[in-house]
Amino acid sequence: MTSTAGRTAGGDGAVVPTVGGSRAFALLLVITGAAGLLAAWVITIDKFKLLENPNFVPGCSLNPVVSCGNIMKSEQASAFGFPNPMLGLVAYGIVICVGMSLLARATFPRWYWLTFNAGTLFGVGFCTWLQFQSLYRINALCLWCSLAWVATIIMFWYVTSLNVRHEFLPAPDWLRGFLGEFTWVLPVVHIGVIGMLILTRWWDFWTS
Repeated sequence: MTSTAGRTAGGDGAVVPTVGGSRAFALLLVITGAAGLLAAWVITIDKFKLLENPNFVPGCSLNPVVSCGNIMKSEQASAFGFPNPMLGLVAYGIVICVGMSLLARATFPRWYWLTFNAGTLFGVGFCTWLQFQSLYRINALCLWCSLAWVATIIMFWYVTSLNVRHEFLPAPDWLRGFLGEFTWVLPVVHIGVIGMLILTRWWDFWTS
């Protein structure tokens, strides 16, 4: 994925280099942001229904393992004192806005990309915590949550790749070269590891 570059004047009159993204990268942000937003929206609606009716069964509660209802009723579903998907409604909306801006050929300075990267790092870290809680504490899996996990992982690795390739983040030359061609390997491996953990966690259930 190639990027576009530009320059803008800073507050002290200095010229600050700016970087945009390719059309493919912009579309990736729009698509992953939309997928995460959809998941957050559906979970939020189901959470409200569950609050109104404790006996409500979400449509994605398919069996004892794939049970969105058990996830929504857990303490971990409101880690910050409010339903987690409400955070996603804001965060994934921002990702879509960034992607749309890149489609319009916008370019941004280093601080902007690092801030965006920090946001995706928080997102993937929070998702990792939720994955652990889901597999080993709540003992249930939510399909909509899984969609949000996949979207967050993909956007994190591609945003990190952009920052490394443009030397916004320090990295050796071989790593920049690798990310220039094989960024896709990182989210594939990351998602694959999670898939294997899910498979082995409920192996008896899947094979029964």
